[in-house]
Amino acid sequence: MTAAVARSDDARTQIDASVPAVAGTYRRFMQSITWEPGPGVLCLPSGRLVRGRGLRRPVPPGPLPTFGVYLLGRTPPPVDWESMWLHWPDFWLPRDREQAEQVLHVAWQRAATERVEIACGGGRGRTGTALACLAVLDGVPPHEAVAFVRRHYDRHAVETPWQRRYVQRLTAPYVP
Repeated sequence: MTAAVARSDDARTQIDASVPAVAGTYRRFMQSITWEPGPGVLCLPSGRLVRGRGLRRPVPPGPLPTFGVYLLGRTPPPVDWESMWLHWPDFWLPRDREQAEQVLHVAWQRAATERVEIACGGGRGRTGTALACLAVLDGVPPHEAVAFVRRHYDRHAVETPWQRRYVQRLTAPYVP
């Protein structure tokens, strides 16, 4: 498996969520660390917010991600938050499709309570494709997911015909 986790110290493992007072405080804390709607942030139908961006541009001002998925043909630069890398060459598809489904499912799950960032070099083709996959996981029909991302994220997202077909061929969500 090519995915690499940059940090493994997950704050959730340090909290005893079985104690009701702690669990309620924890839920409020986690809800407070998702993205605010704005440029580059895709709002999925469930209300999950995911930021897409291009790594060739500077990190946007504001809060940093708590989890990132980086879609590159080579190892991504180091970041100060937990991250995973999918080997995904520019203008193509992920090298390991099963791994991509697993990693994107993790990103989708974490977006419910965390600031999740999806990024490639330019922030359109691979990032748009991954965001369209998240939209499918969130309930958008596969044949509508590319249009959804183009409407709500970037009108140039998902750059190649094979990236569009990749999204349209997604079926049932990945279940671990």
